[in-house]
Amino acid sequence: MSISVLDLFKIGIGPSSSHTVGPMRAAHDFATALAQQGVLERVRRIEVKLYGSLSATGVGHSTDRAIIAGLMGARPDAVDPDFVADAVDLVRLDGELKLAGTHTLVFDWARDMRLLPVSLPYHPNAMRLIAHGDDGVVYENTYYSVGGGFVVDEAQAQSGTSAEAEVAVPYPFDTGAELLEQCRRHGLRISELMLANEGAWRSEADTRAALQRIWGVMCACVARGITQEGVLPGGLNVRRRAAALHRKLSERAAGRNLISDTMAALDWVNLYALAVNEENAGGGRVVTAPTNGAAGIIPAVLHYYMDFMPGSSDADVENFLLAAAAVGVLCKKNASISGAEVGCQGEVGSACAMAAAGLTEVLGGSPEQVENAAEIGLEHNLGLTCDPVGGLVQVPCIERNAMASVKAINAAQLALRGDGAHAISLDQVIRTMRDTGRDMLDKYKETSRGGLAVSFPEC
Repeated sequence: MSISVLDLFKIGIGPSSSHTVGPMRAAHDFATALAQQGVLERVRRIEVKLYGSLSATGVGHSTDRAIIAGLMGARPDAVDPDFVADAVDLVRLDGELKLAGTHTLVFDWARDMRLLPVSLPYHPNAMRLIAHGDDGVVYENTYYSVGGGFVVDEAQAQSGTSAEAEVAVPYPFDTGAELLEQCRRHGLRISELMLANEGAWRSEADTRAALQRIWGVMCACVARGITQEGVLPGGLNVRRRAAALHRKLSERAAGRNLISDTMAALDWVNLYALAVNEENAGGGRVVTAPTNGAAGIIPAVLHYYMDFMPGSSDADVENFLLAAAAVGVLCKKNASISGAEVGCQGEVGSACAMAAAGLTEVLGGSPEQVENAAEIGLEHNLGLTCDPVGGLVQVPCIERNAMASVKAINAAQLALRGDGAHAISLDQVIRTMRDTGRDMLDKYKETSRGGLAVSFPEC
């Protein structure tokens, strides 16, 4: 499997990459397949079956609404978040669905949107879409949302292939050890190696432009998040905090030397993370980094550097994201970035490791120090469960991003104070994350059947 930096950093909408972005992509692909096969007009009814984690927490994560939007032709990277709310509400109210944006049919939400409390063998995030005609099933397919907005269908699952085509890159690596060896052999920094590999997909200019677009969406998410107030949807009555915190911080007479003032700087880090994840919880535009549930960590740490480091530049943005992506590739290839598969260690833990690597890269760290920073960031998130209260990406998810952002900064600091040598390698920690996730009870893996999710009513 070849993974591009743009596979990891996808523009989408909240609240979840695996439960919102992935299902919307799958539904869009399903509707597109109907049109390509020339059977769209024969469809009289669409049946949606959600399994496993998608069934358990899908309503809280807007899985049902994302699938309807995808069936109507919406793509997560292009859809207006307000469209999802308005158009899907109209489907529920009128009972009519415009399949692929052109073919109108009846959709009975109670009959056609089915939540099934069983898991399919390949992955806990499974959905089956069935198109019925006058004479039976016209077309059906099963899709698996495997984390970070990545989707595979039944044929790919059976064959062991992925949605991402295998691409030959100049500096291939499957492990952290191989990544470091490639850097040593060719005299490259990690960001330089990743940029060269991206050339297998597109030109250097296009890669840099795409990374700047990703950063622009991250910045816009923070900017909107610090202006929004009120209560987040879903029924938990979680109040947005970013706007009030921003007002308090803006009243300070501090200058741009906050990077030397630890507590003041970390206030801003917390603000950035809260702003992004409140936007995510509200269904706003975010970037999977590498998932929606962990979307605030990389923007928070990169904002910290860009806002408070004198001389920071666009090149630093690109190098940060490229180095971060190298670690994300390793986590996805050798473990998982899916909370439903390995718990929150795969989401927040991976994002913390990625942010630590990116920050170490732009602060001048060697490849060994970058790998060390990522290892520290991930190691100290091992065992982190995914137990969202009410199936919503709010408690503990929003604060957890702020905590992991601070942890990533400290991981970079520790690594930069060393020489890159350390007892446990990043590869070993990634394998441990994989094994810990395998041993973790399902109730702690994005089902809202254990941990904080069931403790909340007792508080």
